Amino acid sequence: MNGGRGHRLGQSVVESVRVVGAGKVSGAVRGLQGFVSALRRRRTDAWGLPARGAERARVPGPVGEAEPLPGGGIVRFARSELRISVSVGGTVFWGWDGAGPLPSYALAGEPPEPDARARLEPDKDGGWRVVSERVTVAVSRHGAVEIRTPGGVLLRRDLPPRWWEPVAGGPARWVQRSEVPADARFFGLGGRASGPRLRDGTYELWNTDPKGGFSTGDDPLYITMPVQFVVSDAGTHLAFHDNAWEGRVTLAEGEEGAGSGHDRPGSSEVRMGGGPLRCWVVVGTPARVLHGWAALTGAPALPPAWALGPQHARWGFGSAREVRRVVAGYRERGLPLSAVHLDIDHYDQHRVFTVDRERFPDLPGLAAELREQGVRLVSIVDPAVKAEPGNAVYDSGVAADAFVRDARGREVRGVVWPGECAYPDFTDAGVRKWWGELYEERLAQGFAGFWHDMNEPVSFAPFGDMTLPRSARHALEGRGGDHREAHNVYGLAMARAGYEGLRRLRPDERPFLFTRSGWAGMQRYGGTWSGDVSTGWPGLRASLSLVLGLGLCGVPYSGPDVGGFDGAPSPELFLRWFQLGAWLPLFRTHAAIDAGRREPWEFGAEVLEHARAAVVERERLRPYFVTLAQLARLTGAPYVRPMWWGAPEDRALRDCEDAFLLGDALLVAPVLTGGADRRAVRLPRGRWYDTATERVYEGPGQVLLDAPVSRIPVLARAGSVLPVRGEDGGLALEVWAPAAGRTGGGLVVRDRGDGWEGASIERYSTRLVDGCVVVERVTEAGVEGVLDLPVRVRGWVGR
Repeated sequence: MNGGRGHRLGQSVVESVRVVGAGKVSGAVRGLQGFVSALRRRRTDAWGLPARGAERARVPGPVGEAEPLPGGGIVRFARSELRISVSVGGTVFWGWDGAGPLPSYALAGEPPEPDARARLEPDKDGGWRVVSERVTVAVSRHGAVEIRTPGGVLLRRDLPPRWWEPVAGGPARWVQRSEVPADARFFGLGGRASGPRLRDGTYELWNTDPKGGFSTGDDPLYITMPVQFVVSDAGTHLAFHDNAWEGRVTLAEGEEGAGSGHDRPGSSEVRMGGGPLRCWVVVGTPARVLHGWAALTGAPALPPAWALGPQHARWGFGSAREVRRVVAGYRERGLPLSAVHLDIDHYDQHRVFTVDRERFPDLPGLAAELREQGVRLVSIVDPAVKAEPGNAVYDSGVAADAFVRDARGREVRGVVWPGECAYPDFTDAGVRKWWGELYEERLAQGFAGFWHDMNEPVSFAPFGDMTLPRSARHALEGRGGDHREAHNVYGLAMARAGYEGLRRLRPDERPFLFTRSGWAGMQRYGGTWSGDVSTGWPGLRASLSLVLGLGLCGVPYSGPDVGGFDGAPSPELFLRWFQLGAWLPLFRTHAAIDAGRREPWEFGAEVLEHARAAVVERERLRPYFVTLAQLARLTGAPYVRPMWWGAPEDRALRDCEDAFLLGDALLVAPVLTGGADRRAVRLPRGRWYDTATERVYEGPGQVLLDAPVSRIPVLARAGSVLPVRGEDGGLALEVWAPAAGRTGGGLVVRDRGDGWEGASIERYSTRLVDGCVVVERVTEAGVEGVLDLPVRVRGWVGR
């Protein structure tokens, strides 16, 4: 949200003395504070991080003895040892030098049980192998690890690693190089603006506020993960190097040889500044891979149903009166609205867990008034606590010994919106419990949801990283360590603190929480959003890249700041962004304090008309989004899926980055360039219907679709069954006619409220009989011909 603007405020100590509001710290003062904080951080690290000095390089060396164990075993080399384990579901773990699955911030609990049927056995050339039902793992005599399909096709080859150990002691840095098939494509690594397909280049693993609005070429951003999703003809797999330290990944796509030429494999190089060298690999179809990933790292949190509706935020609402004006504007113009988000300007002097009583004199009353209209209030929560005696949150944090300290035991200070701040150490279970209890104040104010911001964490600075000293000390669940290891998991641990606190405070309600920063496993506590995406056509394209890439890393609930965070979008750009946002899980407009309004009516009558059509269609499809949310929790499958999701062997689809599948039933082709009224779309195999015209298209192949300013192309898969809101507001089924000789179907999960009642999945099938579409419910007892829901059949029957 505000990180980019915060950097600009901190860049110059001679910036104009502009006061954000009465009693707020001026930009010049904050800039001076940031300058001093940056110098202090450098001094802290100079003392707290001794020079590495001379290093000793090491490789595993030749193989020695091996110790078979259930699911795998331990292979010992001259200078290292490798632990291999294959789980019952086929997930592979390997770790060097005693590294085991735990402790881990990524895993949801205990690691999966090893497959007792799979054991370590001798392989050719002095190596070893583990053969299981779904995967074969081979270890060479020099320490290379190969992941193969049961048929022996190579998916991934991890070469022998290399370590550099300080002679005087300290963490060893390491590099792991890997090879993949020549035709493979890389995806993932968290939220990457240049994706979703990751081209040749180096990608940093250090959660970062990009110091201003970002666009397609900026890296790194707020969420980095060492999670690679690799797609090739041989199959798909996910590789996760479970290490939260600062690092980088260098990728290079391969090249297939022509004629008698040899293939050049694709390559990956992971470099880490310390921490364990361990990896998880999940293989199978894309759906199976993400199901296995969710089983390993935790099921995605299920948002309340209202959080799947349209939401509105602004940095700079300014007062309760302005909030009421905006909500009334939505209602008067027939625009649905589910939530309003209050930014830092509703705080008292930007201090977290406070309220500016002058501008919001009765926040609980405002929340109750809006809830009667079906609108929830969502509060921003920043981790930085104003370090000022008399500030109740700071005083209680001091009493709880909650704040991060440096190597000398002094409280680490940084500069954020309130001025000089302290930072809770969320890697301490006791601190997480203390922080979670603070949300009681937010709930008492009437807030129904929360968005965590500035939690990379940020400390304003005119040079270097805007974060804490790398030498800052953290509990790390009692193990102890410094910020080099804790930085990337700071946002995830904060999300855990908030989520678990809300579960204790409101045990009967599903928490709604999303966070700007996070790490592998963050989906357990909520979703995320784009952060400060730049206003412009490149920013619009980056918005889609982030959602697709994060979904392949196991984070299904996300979305951008519709319209871009900074700058003023043209009416066309805003409308195209709004139309895209209407098809993404988190549908939220948002803008910086000086970037103009984002209400659709501010862009003229034509934009308002077309925006209304988009948001009304979103609301009509709310039951479909509810179903996708429930399925994401049960299976790990993201709502928004790449075009190759159901056909990873289709190479043309692997390169399609400007369209996506929404669940199994819909294909969405947003307009990402100015002035376009038509666009080309590569279709997966099968029959597809234009949902606006019901025109039929056959895939696979490329088609040219109309994309008038009034809508973006959306296609429905033939045979699909979608849950929608009927004309009476109740649940109904929308069925798209199957092609002759083919069947179809769909899943429906009914909205049972925002509690914890288990999901009941209803299955429906479709087929053509004598030119008529037959829709049946499929149960464990068989097929039921009588349906209790209205059915509307669409599409050209008989073609």
